[in-house]
Amino acid sequence: MKMDKQFLDILSNVHQDFSGWDFSYITATGRMGSQLLSWSYGSMAIPLIQKANSMLDMGTGGGELLSMLSPLPKRVFATEGYLPNVPIARKRLEPLGVKVVQIDEDSHLPFEDNQFDLILNKHESYCPEEIRRIISDDGIFLTQQSGGLDCREINETFGVPLNEEFNHWNLETAVLEIEANGFEVLTSKEEFPLQRFYDVGSLIYYLKAIPWQVPGFEPEKYLTKIYEIHQIIQEKGFFDVSQHRFIIKSRPI
Repeated sequence: MKMDKQFLDILSNVHQDFSGWDFSYITATGRMGSQLLSWSYGSMAIPLIQKANSMLDMGTGGGELLSMLSPLPKRVFATEGYLPNVPIARKRLEPLGVKVVQIDEDSHLPFEDNQFDLILNKHESYCPEEIRRIISDDGIFLTQQSGGLDCREINETFGVPLNEEFNHWNLETAVLEIEANGFEVLTSKEEFPLQRFYDVGSLIYYLKAIPWQVPGFEPEKYLTKIYEIHQIIQEKGFFDVSQHRFIIKSRPI
């Protein structure tokens, strides 16, 4: 298959490093955009933070989001399971008084019973039983999750099945798990907003940053499929996929 020069030029410039949890390389430049949700995780989190005495941010990444939600309570912890992110998060968050803890298992967190009156979790796995153990009796657990059908069109185009382990992961399943572990759900919503790629370079960058979407992804391995997407973008101006997002605000009962 003969590929046009523009496509080959894009492929020769897709080696930008990704660190922390910062997609600004492709979002701030307008190369990838996402449809707005009907809720704002940050706007929901801020008033909860202002009322909290002790809080935990689970899966803080490089601490990008948490660092922008100040002022923070006096007692703040953040967890991160991806080792390369830990020093990035510590550099950003420790000057703000946040203790960053590297973890290996969601089901065994190094915290005391009833330690936190607020637990935040954005796009991070969690164990409902362990959340119930470490949250205070009058605490709040706020989580926004990426569902199991996230960006399924990428997998369909590449001929790669979605991860079977997470196919079931949706609002209904999460609510049932949380309620079964002693929580009352106060707010819950689920939506499938569009995510738009305006060039295949942004798609390649995205897939390298989230290796669980297409395991073992390398551009050379999927060159024909990537070129097909490039042609779609040349014709339509973009390539759309569906995100899968849901949010739950709950409290112990």
